[in-house]
Amino acid sequence: MINYVIAAVVGYLLGSIPFGLIITRAAGVGDVRKIGSGSIGATNVLRTGRRELAAMTLLLDAAKGFAAVALARTVLPSLFPVDPTTTLYATYVAAVAAFIGHCYPVWLGFKGGKGVATMIGVLLALAWPVGLIFCAVWLLIAFTQKISSLSAITAAVTAPIFAYVAFLMGWAPEGIVFALVVALLSILLIVRHSANIARLMAGTEPKIGQSKSAEPS
Repeated sequence: MINYVIAAVVGYLLGSIPFGLIITRAAGVGDVRKIGSGSIGATNVLRTGRRELAAMTLLLDAAKGFAAVALARTVLPSLFPVDPTTTLYATYVAAVAAFIGHCYPVWLGFKGGKGVATMIGVLLALAWPVGLIFCAVWLLIAFTQKISSLSAITAAVTAPIFAYVAFLMGWAPEGIVFALVVALLSILLIVRHSANIARLMAGTEPKIGQSKSAEPS
């Protein structure tokens, strides 16, 4: 049980680091929460017009998700030795906690990002083929439709399917459990994009890099 608790706490704390806010403030472009969707994620950082800041945010948000899983997989068992199954499930706990930390950071009144980059990070750490497929789906829709939210939602909808296929191919552990964890992350990501879904249905969702006035996230 201690492994699960530590995995959850460390995962949440890593996930809750608001890199988008830290980077934009350090670069002197102000509070990213006051522009666009109000999110602290890379897509909203891109609306500052600083592509390099958006790229840094994307990489760091993914890295913190990856780190949460990696620590649960490698460091925790050395501190509190347990069986491989417990270690595996602790990585799942860390993955979900990191995602929740990014979306609902306590330091920012539980108003964070939408989780795309962090989900990429945890997927790459859990089963890198699934993470790469998630990225490929996102990029395909992004390049063809130019809408970040549609790319994220499409990648999230297909991710559980690819997670189970990865298990059948021997690329991922604990087939059904892994697929269920990915499904949970996908549902959370889609919930975080509820406002985007409403705008997509209304035809008012902005395209990637498009500037817009502040609105509730």
